[in-house]
Amino acid sequence: MSTTPEPADSPEPLWTPGPERIARAQVTRFQDWTAERYGAPATVPGDPAASYHALHAWSVRDPDAFWRAITEWYDVRFSTPYETVLADASMPGARWFPGGTLNYAEHALRPALDPARADTPALLHLDESHETGTVSWAELSRQVASLAAALRRLGVTPGDRVSGYLPNIPQAVVALLATAAVGGVWTSCAPDFGARSVLDRFQQVEPVVLFTVDGYRYGGKRHERTDVVTELRAGLPSLRATVHIPLLGTPAPEGALDWADLTADDTAPAYEAVPFDHPLWVLYSSGTTGLPKAIVQSQGGILLEHLKQTGLHLDLGPDDRFFWYTSTGWMMWNFLVSGLLAGSTVVLYDGSPGYPDVAAQWRVAEQTGTTVFGTSAAYVIACRKADIHPGRDVDLSAVKCVATTGSPLPPDGFRWLHDEVKEDLWIASVSGGTDVCSCFAGGVPTLPVHIGELQAPCLGTDLQAWDAQGRPVVDEVGELVVTNPMPSMPIRFWNDPDGARYRESYFEMFPGVWRHGDWITLTARGTVVIHGRSDSTLNRQGVRMGSSDIYEVVERLPEIRESLVIGIEQPDGGYWMPLFVQLADGAELNDALRDRIRTAIRAQLSPRHVPDEVIAVPGVPHTLTGKRIEVPVKRLLQGTALDKAVNPGSVDDLGVLRFYERLAAERAKGRS
Repeated sequence: MSTTPEPADSPEPLWTPGPERIARAQVTRFQDWTAERYGAPATVPGDPAASYHALHAWSVRDPDAFWRAITEWYDVRFSTPYETVLADASMPGARWFPGGTLNYAEHALRPALDPARADTPALLHLDESHETGTVSWAELSRQVASLAAALRRLGVTPGDRVSGYLPNIPQAVVALLATAAVGGVWTSCAPDFGARSVLDRFQQVEPVVLFTVDGYRYGGKRHERTDVVTELRAGLPSLRATVHIPLLGTPAPEGALDWADLTADDTAPAYEAVPFDHPLWVLYSSGTTGLPKAIVQSQGGILLEHLKQTGLHLDLGPDDRFFWYTSTGWMMWNFLVSGLLAGSTVVLYDGSPGYPDVAAQWRVAEQTGTTVFGTSAAYVIACRKADIHPGRDVDLSAVKCVATTGSPLPPDGFRWLHDEVKEDLWIASVSGGTDVCSCFAGGVPTLPVHIGELQAPCLGTDLQAWDAQGRPVVDEVGELVVTNPMPSMPIRFWNDPDGARYRESYFEMFPGVWRHGDWITLTARGTVVIHGRSDSTLNRQGVRMGSSDIYEVVERLPEIRESLVIGIEQPDGGYWMPLFVQLADGAELNDALRDRIRTAIRAQLSPRHVPDEVIAVPGVPHTLTGKRIEVPVKRLLQGTALDKAVNPGSVDDLGVLRFYERLAAERAKGRS
């Protein structure tokens, strides 16, 4: 590791990449190349931070040149040449690469054409048995070609929707790529979603084909899904075909096609050349307060954005093995599949993150030789609380980067990864959203890592923090905004013909500027701190604070398993701020623990954000993708009925929410 000191006014970094790592990073070579070809700022010898920030400034100042450079650097194949890079930069409504046609799946499967790589692993896959299977690039390409031909025989044409009710298995990757190959529009849900949750999503887009499993294994148990599949088929009248994948070994239901029959042929690959802005897939928001938003992203936009993210920001290449713990119901699964664009081997794990114990994900990384390991911040904190020692007990010598998302990684998470995984570890905390299926800020392989901070805004992303008047602020908390278009921003929402819901979601507060709904701080050093959702911000006596700051302090206490903090404006002008805590096994919420919680918040954060009450709860509610639900709980506590406050199908445990509903009713009764 390099020991080059940062400027005197900078805090000491937790980790600094060495000179060799900086020199061989793709982003360094890309900058040298763009300086020569496109007039981008050259790298500054001995100053990787100045180099990156100059490159970033150029990428947002001249998006035409930057994105054209991305297409050349990664040899993007346009079947029909494009007329210009950015024909219209307005948001919403940006028009990228008009006239150009291409295909995402063709680019994802390019290594299969290389004789030296055709028989090397494209996918490694394992479940809770930890028996690892391999799918080579040649076999992946063959299965995709066979299934794409079968979809064409079923009458699937460009623009038709194809859906998957599937776990994180190779068949899901094949189905996505085959759908993209024919110009169809992919959409998926994980099989732990109930029928109502799936129908809330799929009924919006009216799929013509449904890929399903008979069940899955999770937490050491079999979970049958035959009845749910029957319900889905009945609730989707648009279906022309259902394809059965017998994960638990049951025969195909009546009228369903068998997966093996559709993927048995040795067919030449054929890729539909579609316009750059042709839909690639539909992702869904959590849908906690209504029907999930059906977010449509384009083939070309995702291709370019994910080439940039996997190559320049995660530094993935053909020698890497890329594992992210995810499910097909979360955008990180789509992002994981895009590791194929970098030529990397993608690692698929279908199982519980904590079975048979909390160290399960680290053992997957060990067994598969993972080099870039992505997980959730919550998993890192769970590992710390469980006092596991992966660096001591598991062979993680291949791991060079641990990336985290889902929620801000608290400072203790950074320290634990550094101390308990390895000291020479690049920790890439990233933040973005389903809305763009990418990151606004995150990892840069050439920059130091500071505790509690994301390394930098991503290239091509004009990320800013704005105050309420729409003025940029530095070293202050502000709204996360993006002031120029990104190629992966939604081309539209499904069933939003006039674009009203799309505009309301991102462009209402600052017209023409993407407002994401997070509080962030951009530091003078160019790093980024995420404070949590701005729509559930704690605002006491004019001092704003993100809920994640509270969680980071409270959940350090060993007695606290998880917490939820809510700030509620009172009719009399007051402000009630309860802190709900789910206790660890054997812990008791007594006066001593309450005092320790309040003292920790007062000392480490702010006296103004000491909660009014600390209340023990049976659990903290989450979305189906594991994010804490704050706004619906706030609405319940304000007196909104549960069915109005939240979409029941979006919640992991409705029984937990009913506790908060009863609490709200008791408080209302006590005030009357």
